[in-house]
Amino acid sequence: MKDKSPSILVLHGPNLNLLGLREPDKYGQTTLDAINQRLKDIGSAHGYRVDTFQSNHEGHLVDRIHLARGVNSGILINPAAFTHTSIAVRDAILAVSLPTVEVHLSNVHRREAFRHRSYLADIAVGQVLGFGQNSYYLGLLALIHELEGAALAPASSSKQG
Repeated sequence: MKDKSPSILVLHGPNLNLLGLREPDKYGQTTLDAINQRLKDIGSAHGYRVDTFQSNHEGHLVDRIHLARGVNSGILINPAAFTHTSIAVRDAILAVSLPTVEVHLSNVHRREAFRHRSYLADIAVGQVLGFGQNSYYLGLLALIHELEGAALAPASSSKQG
């Protein structure tokens, strides 16, 4: 029996398969498999199936974005280096017309100048960056709330400020 839950596609770009090994001082020690499992757990807790895909190849990411049309409700993407170079990934996201949240483990604005430009920033619902693996989790929650038309707000608004 096929799962009828709405689904979110999580895409990981180049070199993210090396998480936990690659520059742990910058990207942390958590593996991509661990991040994917946590994303699936969070999604499930909110009634969503989370499909994950990683590729070091731009065309494979484009193909997977195309497959999301009519299958997934939204996209959470860490395009990694393709953030700054890929018009093809941008065009694919535009073509499928799915709400998309861009995430990054590091704060790209605190890094080299060439990393400050994102080809997705102006077409994404939003960006979450600089919080390590939590960028993924926060991004997923933000996308779920966007899909449900709900604001991210405290459960109780009894505090006056």
